[in-house]
Amino acid sequence: MRADQIIIEPVLSEKTNIAREGETKKYTFKVRMDSNKFQIKAAVKELFGVEVADCNVMIVKGKPKYSRGKGGSILGNTGDWKKAVVTLAKGASIQAIEGV
Repeated sequence: MRADQIIIEPVLSEKTNIAREGETKKYTFKVRMDSNKFQIKAAVKELFGVEVADCNVMIVKGKPKYSRGKGGSILGNTGDWKKAVVTLAKGASIQAIEGV
């Protein structure tokens, strides 16, 4: 699997922006469900040219979706997805995400 196939997109929210601006640079990415920590570390190193200190991976469960017209009956769920929180080595940062 290529590096650009493993990392789907960065997760940009208020909480991830605070983690990114702290002393320890932590970046959050949406990744493929079949990828593991070692593949994610290698992909970040290859794509952004930074040294990765640590990588934490978790699966985010999908949320239920309701219909409005039929008394609030459940139509289904949004899909599950995998999230990776990558901690960079001291002094490193990813310039492509810093400007966003």
